[in-house]
Amino acid sequence: MLTWFMTNLGTIVVTFILVLIVACILFKLVRDKKQGRSSCGGNCAGCSSCGSCRCVK
Repeated sequence: MLTWFMTNLGTIVVTFILVLIVACILFKLVRDKKQGRSSCGGNCAGCSSCGSCRCVK
C-alpha cells in the first residue's frame, strides 16, 4: 500500500489541488448567488445570451 502511495504521490497531490480549486470556485459562486451578485457586466450589446438574463429592460 505504501509503495502504491509513493508511486502515485504526484498524481494524488495534483488531484487534491484541483479539487480544492474547484471547491473554492463553487463556494464563491454560491456565496455570490446568495448575495444577489452576478457575473454579468450589464453590457447586453455584446452578450451571447442577450434576452435570457435579468439585465434585459
